[in-house]
Amino acid sequence: MSTAPGWYQAEGDPPGTHRYWDGQQWASDAQPIGQAQGHPPQAATPAPGVGGQFGTRQAVQGSHEVDYEIFGDDMQFVEVELDPGETVIGEAGAMMYIEDGISFEVKMGDGSEPDQGLFKKLGGAAKRAVSGESIFLTHFTNHGSGKARVAFAAPYPGSVLAVDLEDVGGRLIVQKDGFLAAAYGTRIGVAFNRKLGAGLLGGEGFILQDLQGDGNVFIHAGGTVVERTLNNSTLRIDTGCIVAMESTIAYNIERAGNLKSSFFGGEGLFLATLSGTGRVWLQSLPFERLASRVARSVGTGGSGGDQSGFNINFG
Repeated sequence: MSTAPGWYQAEGDPPGTHRYWDGQQWASDAQPIGQAQGHPPQAATPAPGVGGQFGTRQAVQGSHEVDYEIFGDDMQFVEVELDPGETVIGEAGAMMYIEDGISFEVKMGDGSEPDQGLFKKLGGAAKRAVSGESIFLTHFTNHGSGKARVAFAAPYPGSVLAVDLEDVGGRLIVQKDGFLAAAYGTRIGVAFNRKLGAGLLGGEGFILQDLQGDGNVFIHAGGTVVERTLNNSTLRIDTGCIVAMESTIAYNIERAGNLKSSFFGGEGLFLATLSGTGRVWLQSLPFERLASRVARSVGTGGSGGDQSGFNINFG
């Protein structure tokens, strides 16, 4: 079994440790997650399994190598180019357009395990339902003789983030409704946050999406997306601003300042704390914040400013 180079937890290593796999052998000794790397190379025979803060990575087949282009500034969409025989999977209802030669089929699974049985498919569908996603995924396949394109758009204004899973150790943890599309062969599951406080009080709840594989995945987010790199450090952010993170990042919740600040500061009662070493992606306008502001405006009959014009009351 081969796995993309990256930091993994090897079989038999203590929980909370990882070591570097260069694609053929272990290139470092096991060490606590978040500590500086640089240990001497060490050969090992067992195949690696991704560890980190969210469990263990399962083996997945090689993903299709798709090309893509992202269009737009404030309301982006992604166009994926498929060679003959290639397939991309998309969230139900996310398709914007398809060119001649591409056909689509709605399936219960993501296709990463073609031979899985009905009960396993039902289990995967149930997990997706719990994570807030549709239990079905749409598979778009190019059956033509030349290249053809399919486009996907987010359900609300924002940005599209493209991540090559091979560049993040084969695994990415994503906000529960962030998945848009991915190359065929990507495993789409859920990651249960084992911290009780984070699960009960965090904006993402107990469940986050777990994307595994070695191909491109596309995530949608509200507003502008910014990438931050943590180096054995901690970042405190609004709970709804998390888009995605590497699996080596630990996620928890802490109270936002003192009691007065929590109630009257306007930042909510709790902040998310991301700590460790790895990359995180943040969004400037979480959908919940946008929806809350729209609902407040509708409830007051406007924005609170100039009330000229007319309002329609259906009550």
